[in-house]
Amino acid sequence: MKKKFFLLLIIINYQLLIINSVKAQDTSRLQISLLTCTPGEELYSTFGHSAFRVVDSNSVTDVVYNYGTFNFGDDGFYLKFVRGKLLYYLSVEDFREFRTSYQYENRGITEQVLNLSAAEKINIRHFLNENLKDENRFYKYDFFFDNCTTRLRDIIKKQHDSAFCQKPVMPVGSRFRQAIHQYLDANRQYWSELGIDILLGQPCDAVMTPEQMQFLPDNLMKSLDSSNANHQLVLSETNLYAIIVENNKGGFFTPLVVFSLLFIIIALMGFWKHPYARAFLLGFDGMFFFLTGLLGIVLIFMWTATDHAMCRNNFNLLWALPTNAVMAFFLASKKNWVKKYFRFTAILSGLLLLAWFFLPQQMNNGLIPVVVLLIWRSFSRSQVNA
Repeated sequence: MKKKFFLLLIIINYQLLIINSVKAQDTSRLQISLLTCTPGEELYSTFGHSAFRVVDSNSVTDVVYNYGTFNFGDDGFYLKFVRGKLLYYLSVEDFREFRTSYQYENRGITEQVLNLSAAEKINIRHFLNENLKDENRFYKYDFFFDNCTTRLRDIIKKQHDSAFCQKPVMPVGSRFRQAIHQYLDANRQYWSELGIDILLGQPCDAVMTPEQMQFLPDNLMKSLDSSNANHQLVLSETNLYAIIVENNKGGFFTPLVVFSLLFIIIALMGFWKHPYARAFLLGFDGMFFFLTGLLGIVLIFMWTATDHAMCRNNFNLLWALPTNAVMAFFLASKKNWVKKYFRFTAILSGLLLLAWFFLPQQMNNGLIPVVVLLIWRSFSRSQVNA
């Protein structure tokens, strides 16, 4: 029994010597942590946030480096945002202010203290401070490939190790659209999901590599947790404060419900053989075709005139035909080419509906009643003009 006790003491002392030796080698007096913030209620905060916390025991400073900063007052802010040319920049703020702002919004913060050498910590802080200079701090933001989270991942890769980028934290074969749907569905932002699904084209359905999965803050945090067992990247992990868990009930009026009700109302009006009903349908068709055409023009603009790579090759253009915006003014025309146009629109929309679940782009199911309505109103217009 005494032998076992002395053996245990030897082992403990040996481990303490190793720990003290490592600490003695770390002369940087720095601690660098990854901060992962939980999603917020607003769309821009739905996917969470990431930042670096740097604690310096020498200068007694505790600051947060944040790559997710942009300026609302920037000239042409909205146009730059739409065109994908908005510049984000690195900012620094006191950790207590950062924590207070997120706690006020009831958004949690998980801190992962990184297992870095003294030299790596010094290099990372030097890199961050160099990035704070006016000539370096700005970058063109890309939600999927160059954001506040991927910037931190790339710093860890460059200064430490890239092994944590090779292990998937989502099922193999996961796609970008599926990843963002998880957050939108969890926050019950079904209308935002509809708008995103309309704007983002086929590239958003590409299969992600393990590294690409880390564009989301939660995924980067999980990747660091699952780093190589021989050299864990995370020394400790702490939830900095408790948040109030709210059970937000999703609204009944989802896109599928609203558009289905719209289809039923218009269908009932179609069976009512009254001049008022015909006048109402003419007005509705004019607005309906004009709006779908206007949406198609927006999709063409997002595809060809912006830097948003994910907006290219958009299959929603098969139902949101830009030409509908012009044809909305020819609904009462008796010309043969008008009849042929609406017949073509009905056939094209019908083929789209048949191929809905087999397209290389995942379509939003809330649009099915819209496409069915488009088929019916196009066919009706081709018969009226016969």
